[in-house]
Parts: sequence; structure tokens; C-alpha cells
Amino acid sequence: MKVLMFGWEFPPHISGGLGTACYGLTRGLARIPDIEVLFVVPKAYGDEDKSEMKLIGANEVTVKQRKAFFEKLAERFSYIEVNSRLMPYKTPEDFQKHVLDERKKNGLNLEINEQGTINFSGSYGSDLLQEIRNYALVAGALAEENSFDVIHAHDWLAYPAGIAAKEVSGKPLIIHVHATDFDRSGGSVNPEVFEIEKQGMEAADRIITVSNLTRQTVINKYGIEPQKVNTIYNAVEPVRESPGPKIKKGVNEKIVTFLGRITMQKGPEFFIEAAHRVLQKNQNVRFVMAGNGDMMEKMIRMAARLQITDRFHFTGFLKGQDVFEMLQMSDLYIMPSVSEPFGIVPLEAMQSDVPVLISNQTGAAEILKYAMKTDYWDVDAMADSINALLNYGGMKEFFVPNGRKEANSLRWEDSAKEVKKTYDLATSTN
Repeated sequence: MKVLMFGWEFPPHISGGLGTACYGLTRGLARIPDIEVLFVVPKAYGDEDKSEMKLIGANEVTVKQRKAFFEKLAERFSYIEVNSRLMPYKTPEDFQKHVLDERKKNGLNLEINEQGTINFSGSYGSDLLQEIRNYALVAGALAEENSFDVIHAHDWLAYPAGIAAKEVSGKPLIIHVHATDFDRSGGSVNPEVFEIEKQGMEAADRIITVSNLTRQTVINKYGIEPQKVNTIYNAVEPVRESPGPKIKKGVNEKIVTFLGRITMQKGPEFFIEAAHRVLQKNQNVRFVMAGNGDMMEKMIRMAARLQITDRFHFTGFLKGQDVFEMLQMSDLYIMPSVSEPFGIVPLEAMQSDVPVLISNQTGAAEILKYAMKTDYWDVDAMADSINALLNYGGMKEFFVPNGRKEANSLRWEDSAKEVKKTYDLATSTN
């Protein structure tokens, strides 16, 4: 079975858990006999791990235009014929100038650069919606030029690409919901994003969600029939049985870590409030907020207002080995998310012999037995749990070995087998 898969990011160029999940799942699928995956991203950098799958960037293809209309996208697109070969990448500013110039001349017709490619930044900038549309154009072309059995699109940014590929090929479309705008916005959804998500869900033959929490959102908020939606939990890359001795911290205090995007969805203010309560009773603790996001400055000001900055540290965004080194220095990891479809970092913490405290409002809470859980808003219960996990050795002795065993049992190969079953359902009824 050949899979044409669309994502928006791929390690090492990631901004969060989406790219990590795509990498793990794709590797898991590649280990299933008779599965071939062509993974497409808007921009390929050349340093991605391609050892177990074929990966191509939309920025790598040369194109020539002819007009077409994709009815379900409700847009006039420039249709493209593809010859795959690596081409130089120009800046987003050059791309924006080309698009603006071409719009003035021909409405929504696209401008192809002098190398014969469409430029992509592959990021989340001001031209994001335009890049999503352009990505759909390349997707339609790739669907015509490649042989495959099923289309798999990850998260809302890739849904139009998946729809375009289905329109061209008639092959079944699977969309993989890693989050919805209800999670990211706290309910104040962006109407354009909501419409893209809804179109993707309605066009899909099957929908995969990363938790039952997300499945209920898809059913109740987007009006999708339940029989079309199934939950397949995320997993984690395997590590050796024991991570070995911890990295030297450089301080004698205990370290409690928040690691993720500093956005409303992740509940950073509840972490800071709980830290404030802990520090009122225990000064032998340091708190670390690792990540960046639109609430970072607000959180810095909040820590300053609570007068805990001498015990509170902001590291900025961490990735790769830096993540695991931070976890290795931590005595406790906390994920106080307001609405978290799943959450992979707690599994990575458990693999690193770090006890974890997560909110009940996370998908991971549905399956993790060896994690402490509180409601995100109950900062008193969160503070009590932090104190207990830091001060009572018996709790750590219970959670650490059991947590490591539990995390290591959640394998991408098993998730991939469930995804394969979804492919089979889609192709058998298409």
C-alpha cells in the first residue's frame, strides 16, 4: 500500500509536538511490510531523516501553470504539472512580492519564480493562508504524477492539500486531527481556520483523532458523524531501558519544569501560580519555563509581580537534545494544559526517569496510569502534588520505574498498525 502523506513540519525543523508525532508515526508505518510513505512538507531543508521514508518539499518542484478549479476549496487555483528536482529557495519576502504583483495582473493566479518553483517559508508567518493554498496546488500536482492508494493529511494546515489530492485522484482521504482551533483558542475560534478544519473533516473518508477528548470535539463542535472518527493515541520514540546517570544540575535545589509552547492552551499562568504557592512554603525549589509563545512576556511580568523571579527561569525554545538534557536536570515535569489533545512530552519525561504531573484536561491523562493528575485550574491541588512529589521519596520510587515502563510500552509501531487498519477501512469502502 502506497501512502501520500502531507504534513507541515518534520524534524529537526519543528515548533512543537506535531512534527515529532509525524516523524514517529511515519517511521512506524515504514516498518510495516508493504507500506510505502511519500511524506510531503511545504519546505524541505535537506537535513531531514529520510532513512525510512521518502520525503519531498513543495519548494523542490518545478512547475508550469494551467488553470483549474477545485470546487471544494472554493478558490481559483493555478494547476501545476510537476517535475521533481531540487531548486534554490528564495525568501518569503520575494514570494510575497511575486504573489502581490501577479494578483494585480491576474487576480488569484500565482507567480512562479525564475527557477520554476513556488516559494514556501514552511513557517507560520503572515502569509500562512496563502502558503496553505499554494501547498494545495502542489498537492494536486503530486497526486496526478504519483501512484498511491490513500492520502493522509496531518492537522488543518495540510487539509486543503489532502482535499486537492483527493479531487485529482479520487483516492480516499484520511485526516489526522492533532488539535483543533477550539484547543488552541480556548473556544474563540478563528473563522477561517474553523472553516478549513470543517472542510477537511467533511471531505475525509476517515478521521483519526489523538484522544477521545479530541474525538468528542470533532463530533460535537464540527458536526461529524461518530462512526467516521476513531481515536489512535500517540506514542514515543524508544530509548534504552534506563537513561543512566542524570546530568549535573549546577544547583542544589530541586527543579520543576514546564516544557512547551507558552500559550493559553498550555496553561502557563497556572504553572506560575502553583510555583508561587510552593515557594511560600519551600525555597529549595527552582521552576523552569522552557519554550516560547505569545504569552511569554505576560508570564515574565506575572513572575515578577509575584516576586518569584529569583527562583524562576525562562529558557526560550528548546529542541532535540536540549529537551532531554533539560528533562534530565528536572526533578518533576508539569503539563498543566487547559485543553491538550494528547501531549508527548510527559512520555519523554517518564522515559527520562522524571515523575510527571498533568492536567485532567489532556488526552494523555486518558491512558497514563503512572502520572499524577489534577485539574488545570486547581492550583492549590497542583501545589500540593508538587510538594508531595518533591518531598516524599516513596512517591518518586513508585512513579519513576512504573512511569518509564509505561512510556516505553507506548510504541509508534503499535499506533501505526492501528492507522493501517484505518487505511484498510477507507480503501475497502471507497
